Amino acid sequence: MLEIYCPYCRETREEEEFSYSGEAHIARPPEPEAQSDEQWGDYLFFRKNPRGLHHEMWYHQTGCRRYFNVTRDTVSYQILESYPMGENPTVTTVANQTGDAR
Repeated sequence: MLEIYCPYCRETREEEEFSYSGEAHIARPPEPEAQSDEQWGDYLFFRKNPRGLHHEMWYHQTGCRRYFNVTRDTVSYQILESYPMGENPTVTTVANQTGDAR
């Protein structure tokens, strides 16, 4: 089971209190009507599925009911950081925490 730190509640809670909401930091196209069907489909449906470092969006459904971002290693399931929406991650490689860059 994951233990996730909510940056708004400032508490570490069990995974059951949260729901995964997909990949973080996906920018909506500035002019959706100018996108081709293929480009719009790529924006809506295609996401990264990396092995290693991944930035994810989570929702604290039984707590503060707010969205926030998490940086997680998908190999070890280790959560490296949690940070509020609108902020950038400070961990950008697994080497920042474990000493072995992937």
